[in-house]
Amino acid sequence: MNKIITVFSILLLVSTSFAQDKNTAKADQLFASYQYVSAIDEYLKLAESKYATTYIYTQLADSYYNIFNPEEAAKWFSKAINGKSKVNAEVYYRYAQTLKSLGKYKEANAQMELFSKEMPNDSRAKEYLLNPNYIPSLSNQTKMFDVAETSIQYKNHSSFGAFLTNENELYFVSTKNTSKKTDKWTDQPYLDIYKTTRNPNGTFSEVVSVSELNTPYHDGPITITSDGKTMFFARDGHSEGNYQKSKDSNIKVGEQGLYKATKVGDKWTNIEALPINSINYSVTNPSVSADGKTLYFASNMPGGMGESDIWKISINGNSYGKPENLGPKVNTSGKENFPFITEDGILFFASMGKQGFGGLDVYKIDLKSGEEAVNVGKPVNSEKDDFSFSFNKNANVGFFSSNRNGFDAIFSATPICKTNAIIVVTNKKTGAIISNANVTIIDAKGNSIESQKTNEKGIVEYNVECETAYSLKVSADNYETATLVLEKSNKKETTTQVQLVPEEVIITEKEVILKSIFFDFDKSNITAQGANELDKLVNVMKKYPTMVIFVKSHTDSKGKDDYNLNLSEQRAQATVQYVISKGIEAERISGKGFGATEPKINCGKKCTDEQNAQNRRSEFLIVKK
Repeated sequence: MNKIITVFSILLLVSTSFAQDKNTAKADQLFASYQYVSAIDEYLKLAESKYATTYIYTQLADSYYNIFNPEEAAKWFSKAINGKSKVNAEVYYRYAQTLKSLGKYKEANAQMELFSKEMPNDSRAKEYLLNPNYIPSLSNQTKMFDVAETSIQYKNHSSFGAFLTNENELYFVSTKNTSKKTDKWTDQPYLDIYKTTRNPNGTFSEVVSVSELNTPYHDGPITITSDGKTMFFARDGHSEGNYQKSKDSNIKVGEQGLYKATKVGDKWTNIEALPINSINYSVTNPSVSADGKTLYFASNMPGGMGESDIWKISINGNSYGKPENLGPKVNTSGKENFPFITEDGILFFASMGKQGFGGLDVYKIDLKSGEEAVNVGKPVNSEKDDFSFSFNKNANVGFFSSNRNGFDAIFSATPICKTNAIIVVTNKKTGAIISNANVTIIDAKGNSIESQKTNEKGIVEYNVECETAYSLKVSADNYETATLVLEKSNKKETTTQVQLVPEEVIITEKEVILKSIFFDFDKSNITAQGANELDKLVNVMKKYPTMVIFVKSHTDSKGKDDYNLNLSEQRAQATVQYVISKGIEAERISGKGFGATEPKINCGKKCTDEQNAQNRRSEFLIVKK
C-alpha cells in the first residue's frame, strides 16, 4: 500500500509539473518579454485556480518585485516559500530585500537565515552572518547596552551577583568550590563569596575567596556602601541555626537572611543579622542606596504580591524601618528578584512575571519618575535566564548573569551612548515648514531602519547611537527627494535642517524631461531611486489624461552592440511596466531600447566617464499631448 501511495504521488507531481508548463505558457511569455503587469494578470488567474503552484507564486512575486511593488511582492514571496515545492535560494534573498523595504527587519533576517543556510559561501550570506542583528528597530526596543563575556565563568557551575566597588574590586558568588558539600536542592556546591580586581583594560586579576565570610553553606550575594566600609550580604539559615525541619522528609530547610559586616583593615568582620530575618521566609539579594539610607532586597515574606517581590527598608545607623513592598510597577504575581539601585535612583531587577523574551529578564525603572518598568532588551536579555544586573557609574560598566551558554556566567554590559537627532524639513525656496514629509533613517550598510512623517512643525526625532554613521532620505509630495548624511555626534541632542527643492518637471513640446533613471549595474528591475523619478512622470500623465509617451532607453558604448541593445530593451520595458502598474493605461505608453545607436555625445570608444554618463539615459518623448 505504501508503494502505491508513493508511486501515485510521484506521478501526480510529474503530471502537475507538465500541466504547469502548459498552463503558464502565456504568462511566462509575458514575463520573459518584461510585460510584468500583463504577466501579473495571467499569473493571478492561475494562482486563484486549481493550477496554483509554488512556481506561479514565485513568478508573481518576481513580477511585483521588478516593478517595485514591495507590498504585493512580499505577499506572494510568502506564499512561495510556504508552498509545497522547495524554492531557489535566491527567492529567500529577494524576499528578505522586499521585507527590508517595508521596514520588517526581523522578518527579513529570518529569510536571510534561510538564504545563508542554502548559500553559505555567497558573499551576501557571509556579510549577513557577520552581524545578523545589526538593524535595531527604533520604533520598538532600542539597544541599551553592548554585552561581552567575562572570564568569570565556570562550566557547569553558577556564578552571579557581580558587584563592582569604586576601588575596582569585583565581588561575586559562585558554586565553583567543588571541595564543599553539595546542596541537595541544586545538586551543586554551596555558594561562596569571591572577589577579584578589574584591570584598566577590563580584564580581571586572580579570583580569591573572601574566606572570612564563607561558611559550609550558602553565602552571598553582597552589596557595599559607597564609602566601602559596610557590607550587606545574604546567608543560608543553616549557618546560624536558622532553619526548620520538614515534617515529611526530616530535611533541615534553611531560609536566606540578610547580614551586615564592617571592614576592618582588609577584612570583613563584626557580622550581625538584620532584624527582618525569619525562619518562615527568605530575605536575600540586597542592594544599598548611594546615601546608605535605604536597603532594597527580595523576599517571599507575607504581604507580597507574588512568589517573590522586591522590598525596601530604611536604615538609620543600627536601626531599620518596616519592610515596604515596591508595588505593582515592579512586582507581579510571579517572581521578582535581584534588585540593584543605582546612585541616581534607577532600579534594575529580574522578573519572570512581566512580558519578556523568556525565563528571567532584566528590567529597569526610575523610582523618582513614577513611570512603568521597562525591559532592557537584547542583548542583555535572551530566551534564557538573565538576571542579577548591577552598574557602576564611575567605571560606566554593568554586570549581569545569564545561562545562555548552558550555565550561569557573568557578562559585562556597557551602556550605548544615545543622541536625540531632531530633523527639521522646510521648503528650500520659501523656507516654509513641510509637514507630512517622509523621513527615513538609514544605517552605514544602507539598511532603512525606520520611517516617520514630519509633524505640523516639520519635525521628526530619532534616538540614535552616538558617533555612529547614519544617513537620511527625505521625500514629500511635489518635492525632489533629498539624501544626506546625518552628522556624527556624542551630544545629547542635535538638529539637522533639511531643505527640499520643489519638484519641477520640465514639459516641452516634444518630451517630458526627468532626472536620470538609474538602474543597478547589469540589471533592469526598477530601483527605489528610479521609482521616485518615474512617479513624477505618472503624475504628469495623470494631469494630462490624453498624453501618450514613448520611452527611449540608451546605453553607453562600453559593451558589445547586441548586449547593449538587449539591456536597453529590458530597461525600456521595465520602465513602461512600472508606469502601467501605477494606473496609466497600457495604450498610453510604450518603449524601445536603442542600445548605443543614438549617443547624445558621439565620442565613440574614447568617451570620458562624464560623456558615458550622459549617453546612458532615458528619454520620454511626447507622442500626443
